Formats: sequence, C-alpha cells, structure tokens
Amino acid sequence: MFGSPLPKDEANQWRHQLNQFVKENEKDLAALAWGLLQEWGDSAELAFSPNQDALGIDLQPSPHFVRCSKESLDQLNRQLDQKIQEILGILEKYNAAEEVAIVGIGEGQIKLIYFKPQPTPPQCFEEVGEDLSGLIEKLEKRMGELITVKSQ
Repeated sequence: MFGSPLPKDEANQWRHQLNQFVKENEKDLAALAWGLLQEWGDSAELAFSPNQDALGIDLQPSPHFVRCSKESLDQLNRQLDQKIQEILGILEKYNAAEEVAIVGIGEGQIKLIYFKPQPTPPQCFEEVGEDLSGLIEKLEKRMGELITVKSQ
C-alpha cells in the first residue's frame, strides 16, 4: 500500500534505511549533488546534461559516494534488458537546479533517490557552506551509522 513503510525484511532493509538517511540529510545531499555536478563540469547549465555523470551511493563494502558514468549506466541497462530505462530517463531529464537525483546501489539492486528540496540545490550549497570533501566525509559517516547491509 502507498504510504506504508517498507517491510523490515533483509532484502528491503537497506532501502528503508537509505530513505531515512535521505529524509534526515536532504539539505546536505542537495548541496553535495549540486557541488559535485558543478565540479564535474556541468558548467552553468540549469538542466542535467544527457552526458553528465550521476551521483551514486554504493553500499558495499560500506556506504560511500561514487560517480556513475553515463556509459556505465547505459551498459547496466543493456545487461538488464532495459529494465532501468525509467531511471535513466529521469537522470537525463531532471533539472539539477531544482531537483536531486542519486542512484542507490545495493547488492544486486539499485534504487533511484529523487526529490525536490526547499530551498533549491544551489541555495542549499550556499547555505551549507562546506567544502565538498568535508561534506562527503560527514555524510558518509552518517550513512555508515544508519545503513547496514549484510553481504549475501
């Protein structure tokens, strides 16, 4: 049912924990996403470039941020018989100046993290006022405290 929390089974536990992490750290995540896209060369464009890399959260071996190339995501989509086409469509069309899109990577599964923060990502970046390295370190520490993934 919509609005119901995810089941507490091990297969979905990481998804529930990741949702909670995003909810608790929305402003910092928006700041990080905006800052990294600028650093990666998205220039002053407001929309995500179709060739732009995407921010990812890889949960193995411990939660950390990764840069997902367009090519690697396209290759994964082909390997999965086009099953993540919708995720790729969102990544190609979202407005990075207003929205945040991050790929969550669990063992054998992916999850799209997509939200529209208030204030906007550029404003979050200005308000947070931390350098990207410090922000990454802080968020990865928080993820490690909140998200536990058991290897199968």
